[in-house]
Amino acid sequence: MREPTLQHASRHTAQPLVLAQGRLAALGWGRADAPVWLALHGWLDNAASFSRLAPLLADALDIRVVAIDFRGHGHSQHAAFGSDYALWDYCHDVLDALDALGIEQASLLAHSMGAAVACLLAAAMPERIARLTLIDGLGALNTPAQETASQLRKGLIAYRRPLSRPPRYTDIESAVAARVAGGVTTLDSVTAMPLVERNTQATADGYLQMRTDSRLLKPSLVRFTPEQVLALLACIQAPVLLIEGEQGILGQRAWAEQARLAVNDLTRHVLPGGHHLHLESKAVAAVAELATAHWGAAV
Repeated sequence: MREPTLQHASRHTAQPLVLAQGRLAALGWGRADAPVWLALHGWLDNAASFSRLAPLLADALDIRVVAIDFRGHGHSQHAAFGSDYALWDYCHDVLDALDALGIEQASLLAHSMGAAVACLLAAAMPERIARLTLIDGLGALNTPAQETASQLRKGLIAYRRPLSRPPRYTDIESAVAARVAGGVTTLDSVTAMPLVERNTQATADGYLQMRTDSRLLKPSLVRFTPEQVLALLACIQAPVLLIEGEQGILGQRAWAEQARLAVNDLTRHVLPGGHHLHLESKAVAAVAELATAHWGAAV
């Protein structure tokens, strides 16, 4: 691991980036010519998900963390009309970002849905992935084979409904309160603030409107089966560091146990915190310390 050579001020300032011919937006932390870790956020989040963890890792490991906004999230472009937001479509966002950054073999830092995307890519294209650091996410949402028709029905009906108007708020505090109240997992206002700030834009009449594509709220047309996800996990060749929150979404659930056992080279740690422990002010330092201790000699 090389000695840091960059001034600390520039390490801690997020640098906005545009990748993939303008299709993807991103944020970067760290020395411009340092080894890059690509960071992948969760569903309905954005690159600011890593705004508290990335500077710590950039300092400790002398790396550059580049966090992308997936399509339809944050400042990235929405998917074209008539197209979908299937989980595997996000793999193209990752590959496009890696190609734009000139990275042949990537270190991925990924949370929740981003962790699912990282697992898919590591299984399908192992030559492109050097290591995975997964935060409270492993494998992918799945549907038993016998429920395929029901899942497809839900998706088709939802996709044919008119799109809802993006929610509007009088101020950032109202937008944050809505995210906290409507989140799938528990999230407090301090943790939610960076996500909401990046995901809002001012309207002509003085309100704040969400940038997120409302199509992201529609159910998937098709999902992998549990057996397919376990088979994909078994194909991952890269070493995996899995950091879970004590109040996260994995824990001792039967599916999570199966998923962890399916991975050939997995190191698991459980830390105090919730699903967004990498963004929680009380938990982020411990996440950074753990990742640094685990990967420090390898970077």
